[in-house]
Amino acid sequence: MTDPAQLREPDLPRTAKVRRSGLRTGWTTGTCAAAAAKAAATALVTLEVQDAVEIGLPSGRRVTFPVASCRLSPGAAAVAGAVRAGGDSAGGDSAGGDSAGGDSAGGDSAGGDSAGGDGAGGVRAGAMRAEAVVVKDAGDDPDVTHGARLTASVSWRGEAGLELDGGVGVGVVTKPGLGLELGGPAINPVPRKMITEAVGEAVDLAERGLRVIISVPDGERMARKTTNGRLGIIGGISILGTTGIVRPFSTASWRASVEQAVAVLAAQGEQPLVLCTGGRTEKGAMALLPGLPQVCFVEVGDFTGAALRRAMEYGVPRVVFVGMAGKLTKLAAGVLMTHYTRSKVSTGLLGQITRAAGGDDELAARVTEANTARHAVELWTEAGLLGPAGTELCRRVGDVLARFCAELTAAAGTSAGVNPPAVQPAGTPSVPPAVPPAVPPAPPARTPPVIEVVMVGFSGRDIIAAFPERVA
Repeated sequence: MTDPAQLREPDLPRTAKVRRSGLRTGWTTGTCAAAAAKAAATALVTLEVQDAVEIGLPSGRRVTFPVASCRLSPGAAAVAGAVRAGGDSAGGDSAGGDSAGGDSAGGDSAGGDSAGGDGAGGVRAGAMRAEAVVVKDAGDDPDVTHGARLTASVSWRGEAGLELDGGVGVGVVTKPGLGLELGGPAINPVPRKMITEAVGEAVDLAERGLRVIISVPDGERMARKTTNGRLGIIGGISILGTTGIVRPFSTASWRASVEQAVAVLAAQGEQPLVLCTGGRTEKGAMALLPGLPQVCFVEVGDFTGAALRRAMEYGVPRVVFVGMAGKLTKLAAGVLMTHYTRSKVSTGLLGQITRAAGGDDELAARVTEANTARHAVELWTEAGLLGPAGTELCRRVGDVLARFCAELTAAAGTSAGVNPPAVQPAGTPSVPPAVPPAVPPAPPARTPPVIEVVMVGFSGRDIIAAFPERVA
């Protein structure tokens, strides 16, 4: 058998994606930001400190969050007293407007209604401010933003509607391809909608105006452990989330980040796209291809199919896949989603590769009975066959990836320019692709990219083989 009869991109079983037993779900930064914003807005309206807040998730589910901290600006109480008394003496300066940060927090002047009451005609919009903090609980997911203090500072502004901005610890977008405004805060579309809806439950935004600033103390340090810098998000973390919920060890966020990284590379016109199966292979690939900008390298994990689909949609002309023997063997067998729960290394395929590379029947039999792909590589090394066998493995992977891209092109041409889900076995439930909302819509799949495959050693630092044999 030279080529697999059917390409597969199986979805993870629900138990692998959620693992309910013994593991807690958590909340996204977007959910926590929305909760903090509503708590602050409610405090601003009622002039009462909030200790809990309820918001809606995109699914419609209602959730209550504890408020870790809530405070009103010094000017807020003074303005409230004047408003309740209905006196004209509640002018902006006498109500503590300047000391409450009026100029910096939301406009120099506003009518009485927008300032917080019919009797406060002279109150400056920025004279009133509330701040609330909700601490992110990521559940049992290994999330670098677990424990982050999502902080919302809310003040009145002189016109109806919501003005949303990022403060300290929220990243700034500096590169195209994220579907966000350059120079604006890295607050993704779903969190923006959640914040707007949450605040709208406290204030009628059609009648009155608020300015909301989301900040994350220590967010810049947290961002160093993410791919934000590579994506052109500087100075802090992103406010993310599509469902509002973090599911422990969910692969959806990884798949979304892979697709987003490909979109950023395409938007910047860079090539090639270098797909790496893990952290070690990525570091090795960067050392082996030192002339490429960092944005070219994407740690694809198990989501080769998702990455190729996105590369096709954006017309990326060249893809270099870098991996170790285990992942390469799964791909050579036609499996485009290579998580250990859904696919296993076929040592029988490695035995076939042994024969194709010139090994005798005895060696092929030993490789077929090998415990792991690493064991097979050790047997090839002992027999002096590592180079030829590695090259044959890379060739087969290249054939599978090229075939996958060709099938995407053919399918797009027969379905009015709409990319179908990846090829799956009959009876597999259809799972909508987890496309992050920050990725802008892409055109239909076009000409397949040139595919190159590199096999690296288990340290990730040395090239064992490549197909084509010279990779520039």
